[in-house]
Amino acid sequence: MNLVILAAGYATRLYPLTEHFPKPLLEVRGKTILDWLLDDLAAVVGFEEILLVSNHRYAGQFEAWSRTRREPIAVLDDGSTENENRLGAVRDLALALERCGTEKPALVMAGDNLLDFSLARLLRYAREKGTSCVLRYREPSLEKLRRCGVLTVDAEDRITGMVEKSPEPPSPWACPPFYVYTPRALALVQRALAEGCGADAPGSLLAWLCRRVPVYAMEMPGRRYDIGDLKSYEQVKKEYQGIC
Repeated sequence: MNLVILAAGYATRLYPLTEHFPKPLLEVRGKTILDWLLDDLAAVVGFEEILLVSNHRYAGQFEAWSRTRREPIAVLDDGSTENENRLGAVRDLALALERCGTEKPALVMAGDNLLDFSLARLLRYAREKGTSCVLRYREPSLEKLRRCGVLTVDAEDRITGMVEKSPEPPSPWACPPFYVYTPRALALVQRALAEGCGADAPGSLLAWLCRRVPVYAMEMPGRRYDIGDLKSYEQVKKEYQGIC
């Protein structure tokens, strides 16, 4: 299995904190967000390749960070220089797949979310299902649901539909940016883009894929911490207790 970390965003809502510094390298309780995620994964799985896709502005900082890690991490520069000319998460994933191919499954994740449970649970769930799998959690806030990807699922956890940032969310099931994709799904990324799949949000690919291949959604056993603005970052620094 490969690991693809999507970290090419500009986090404009966190300016000035992230105007010259990447959000995934912000510290929470003495560790960067990325170190929390990778330390968890390092304990349970050895990835054949780890690829981090950055924009041009932050690539050097990610390369410096990667040298502090024990596992080899390839930092890919997508060439964008500001929020207005960003490629988008799905095109960044396509860039990573040009490097690692689509013959192996991949865990694809954003590098700016924290979890208080191990991603090993999602990987076990995906092995049991034998197909592409994602996480879901019940979001009580209608306002937050309107700003994220929302799933509908059947009684067996199979995704029956997904919408991104809909003014009328069809369910309370929010989908955070952690995806286990099979080779069959990864091989469809270029076709998805050619057929007009939205490129900006990573969930746009999931919305396209779930109409063509089986994708299942595991209910999260814990909490997700989304660091979207300065207020939420300060709140996470106070509340986050690590991975159980």
